[in-house]
Amino acid sequence: MATVLILNGPNLNLLGTREPGIYGAQTLKDVEALCEETAAGLGLTADCRQSNHEGELIDWIHEAGRAQAEGRLVGAVINAGAYTHTSVAMHDAIKGVGLRAIEVHISNVHAREPFRNHSYLSPAAAGIVVGFGTEGYRLAIEGLDRLAKSAAA
Repeated sequence: MATVLILNGPNLNLLGTREPGIYGAQTLKDVEALCEETAAGLGLTADCRQSNHEGELIDWIHEAGRAQAEGRLVGAVINAGAYTHTSVAMHDAIKGVGLRAIEVHISNVHAREPFRNHSYLSPAAAGIVVGFGTEGYRLAIEGLDRLAKSAAA
């Protein structure tokens, strides 16, 4: 069974308590359950990970690139949190390993502070899901699955 990697970056471990007016009341555990349910419905396994450390996220991206090349992974859904707006290194990692990635944001980052309007990940991503709350993870997994199937055809 193929896997979809779900990467969550800094402060996403605070979901449910961090600015619920922006991010909602669902916890990271709730998001992981949603991802596991969505993946299972598509015949996939969800591998959910969260880190507040950029280097660890990059190591996981490198690992994911190898797994995708071997056919064990359909790609990754990445909510890089604030690293979205600062990390050239994550951009380079995604591009460097050829990872099929969907960038996801719970809030509409374009309707927030101006610094959130720029993403270093977007040019490396196959797609972007923005502003649908945690439901965006479901949309991202479904979209990633479609992209992987069309690439395999």
